[in-house]
Amino acid sequence: MIELAGVSKAFETKKGKVEAVKDVSLQVRKGEIHGVIGYSGAGKSTLIRCVNLLEKPTAGKVKLKGKDFTELSKSELLAERKKIGMIFQGFNLLKTATVGDNIAIPLRLIGVKKDEIAKRVDKYLDIVGLADKKSSFPGQLSGGQKQRVAIARALAQEPDILLSDEATSALDPETTESILDLLLKINKEFGITILLITHEMQVIQKICDHVYVMEAGRIVEDGLVIDLFSNPQHKTTRSFLNTVSQRKLSLDFVRELKKTGSVWQLAFRGSSAGDPVLAEAATRFRVRPNILTANIMELKNGVIGNMDVHIAGEPEEVQHALQFLEEQGVIIREWTDQNGES
Repeated sequence: MIELAGVSKAFETKKGKVEAVKDVSLQVRKGEIHGVIGYSGAGKSTLIRCVNLLEKPTAGKVKLKGKDFTELSKSELLAERKKIGMIFQGFNLLKTATVGDNIAIPLRLIGVKKDEIAKRVDKYLDIVGLADKKSSFPGQLSGGQKQRVAIARALAQEPDILLSDEATSALDPETTESILDLLLKINKEFGITILLITHEMQVIQKICDHVYVMEAGRIVEDGLVIDLFSNPQHKTTRSFLNTVSQRKLSLDFVRELKKTGSVWQLAFRGSSAGDPVLAEAATRFRVRPNILTANIMELKNGVIGNMDVHIAGEPEEVQHALQFLEEQGVIIREWTDQNGES
């Protein structure tokens, strides 16, 4: 549905050339939700604007539904954009227009008939739970309600693809949760393919099938959400995961612990997440595990349990215990902090 191949975007500034996006490739299959996560300045917003060519790539190909958007004429591109919805962090609502008009005006601009506009306004306001706000003005709405209007406006064009640019970053946690539930509902009921960017790992955790980690304009790691949550490879990924797993052991503390044993990061998936395999290892082998941190995270497509564990005992016994844990499906890594130090 969405395919980027070697996409780069550079800007000329007074200080010289800035490469915001560097050789990015990704694929989003129809009906899936993919997320791009990165810190401020990573190039996420530029990347998503390249998808519908609001920013024309300096290099690379952008294909949507098999069509190469970089080869389209201006009129062809405008026609194709009608099937791409976009929601923004800042809502972008007209303050002097009612909620209904904010949804209707873009439809008028693309030539939808009056009767059809009226039907779509009512239909999508009902879907986002704001049927009673049709005659209200944006200034009378909460932040979450404004974002729901923005989502209804995007859906009213009945797109195949929905792009989300930090749609929840200005919202409180409870409102964010409700907006994410709404996006999941939209994806499930309408089969709309969603590509979103965010700096919040909780967003990825809640709704995404696949995640791309972006740093300095490049994708530094990507994969199924359940795989990256259970076995992150890049230090930026580990740093983001620390924000949701609360694994914040200091390097000095771990070094002190290593004087009396070894420290490991364990990830439990599937059946191992609910079985007492660590207790079984302590029973079978002469080791003394001490749980330092632990949590369970519910993802869109599974459950991950994470632990930081100090294990004391003879090296041979520790290795037997670790081998047993691996045989039970536990993913094991020697402890590292977010900078990759151990």
